[in-house]
Amino acid sequence: MKENNTGFLKRADAFIALANEQLNQNLTQGEISASFMYGSARFSAWMAASSFESAEDMKAEKDQVMEYFMQEYKLALEEHLDNHIQNFDFSKK
Repeated sequence: MKENNTGFLKRADAFIALANEQLNQNLTQGEISASFMYGSARFSAWMAASSFESAEDMKAEKDQVMEYFMQEYKLALEEHLDNHIQNFDFSKK
């Protein structure tokens, strides 16, 4: 990700802010995370579907679409796990 893409970061921060608000609604982190991932998958599937001409075309490319989204998620998750390994204050749990 390019560091100068502030629109990208603002959109990501808006989703995180919503998730943080939901922590005040007597929900667990796990419940919020599961909803977040499910919503992301649902939106990504819709976005992918809207880029194909037919169901057959989408079916033919399904594995590549899945690989793309899983690889992007893996890269982002690895980046943020490494950041927390280096910077998270584990004494304030």
